Amino acid sequence: MNDDTRYRSLCEHLRQTAILESTQATLEWDERTMMPRAAGAYRAEQIGYLAGLIHQRRTAPELGELLERLRESSLAQDPHSAAGCNIHWAWHDYQKQRRLPQRLVEAISKATILGQQAWSQARSNNDFPNFLPHLRTIVELKREQAEALGYEHEPYDALLDQYEPGAKTAEVAEVLSRLRTELVPFVHAITSAKRQAPFEILTRRYPIAAQRAFAIQTTKQMGFDYERGRLDETDHPFCTSLGPHDCRILTRYDEHYFSSAFFGSLHEAGHGMYDQGLPADDFGLPSGSYVSLGIHESQSRLWENSVGRSRPFWKWLYPQAQTAFPAALADVCLDDFHFAVNHVSPSLIRVEADEVTYNLHIVIRFELERELIRGNLQAADLPQAWNDAYEANLGIRPENDAEGVLQDIHWSAGLIGYFPTYTLGNLYAAQFLQTAQHELGDWNGALERGEFSPLLEWLRAQIHRHGRRYRAGELVQRISGRPLESQPLMESLHERFDPLYRL
Repeated sequence: MNDDTRYRSLCEHLRQTAILESTQATLEWDERTMMPRAAGAYRAEQIGYLAGLIHQRRTAPELGELLERLRESSLAQDPHSAAGCNIHWAWHDYQKQRRLPQRLVEAISKATILGQQAWSQARSNNDFPNFLPHLRTIVELKREQAEALGYEHEPYDALLDQYEPGAKTAEVAEVLSRLRTELVPFVHAITSAKRQAPFEILTRRYPIAAQRAFAIQTTKQMGFDYERGRLDETDHPFCTSLGPHDCRILTRYDEHYFSSAFFGSLHEAGHGMYDQGLPADDFGLPSGSYVSLGIHESQSRLWENSVGRSRPFWKWLYPQAQTAFPAALADVCLDDFHFAVNHVSPSLIRVEADEVTYNLHIVIRFELERELIRGNLQAADLPQAWNDAYEANLGIRPENDAEGVLQDIHWSAGLIGYFPTYTLGNLYAAQFLQTAQHELGDWNGALERGEFSPLLEWLRAQIHRHGRRYRAGELVQRISGRPLESQPLMESLHERFDPLYRL
């Protein structure tokens, strides 16, 4: 067998594994949207079984043999070529997966499906004790996973690396600490300002059917392809791709809070447009996969905030909003509405937090889950630790666990190590956008005309089409000409909020 034949065999193996992975993703999407509650236990068995089959394929000896040969071939010499990328990352993923016992993989899959079902009920009923046994099990399994994967400094490194390859806990902690130092006085300056946003506008009645239609219309105009995707409803918004032409975005509606569903839809559409911009012919291969969750998050935060909360965007969209919601917006001028959607105030719910306070929510979660994995914090003590952290960082304290420790799905889904990627995404987005604005020219004019294709095409050329050919740090350096910095994010926040609050 020559190297070209081996490479074709490798790609075929990865594509067939992706069929199983997308089947598992379909079952998980159904579980979060339409599955009857009583079907939960069997769904956990289904997904656990599939996870075991997928793990077998990811760690198959014949895959290892192919990769051993291909790593020494000329095909692997250029890591930024399609073949080099696929060989490098397939080897990287193979090495990690083979450290995990199949028993552990199946146990995590079953525990997290049952955990998500228990979390959903606990959140609805404000019943943390009912969720606690599931959380204990998941934390123990994730500690075991970290030990199996191995790490250089602390167990959390192994979990973080799954979502942001190469990132280190200590480095992330330093970034978050610096941001907190800059953000806390900025939040205080805004909340102490004499001029405050007319938030009441957003809490008027916005019929859910009209919200749904408006979200679909807007995200379609921005570039989300509804021939290759759809928008549905769930209790915690997310985006998932079930195939190269099947991207599902999900949001949740509140009749008396406009921002929840609308900006949630823009956020998930940003994720979806990234998935739709990846090379469809390479679905299942590293060259057709996203770089990291931080880069993925940069796309969602860019469309949700940098575009979606800007005044030029609303100069274009606001007449359509008034048509969609005449009772709520007939007496509201553009400036007041734009100020309202940029309302800044310490709040309890992360997914509805403003741009300025958002990263403080991430700091809290990162520090708590890091201590959970270290064993310095017990799952039973999380509600108290959560409430204390909110009081210390944001000056507010949850009145119940539903608006506190139970608000996020991540821990029930076993996504420990995921939260820091949200802040990394904000940093990436700000730095990417600075470059895009410089290269695209009439940025504000394009938004005022509802012309989004120049930005989307720029993102596709610079980020989407490359798949995993570049690591996150390489991509930032390649696009902006400098390593990741916090300055662009802080500059963008001051540029937006200083004039609004007259600081």
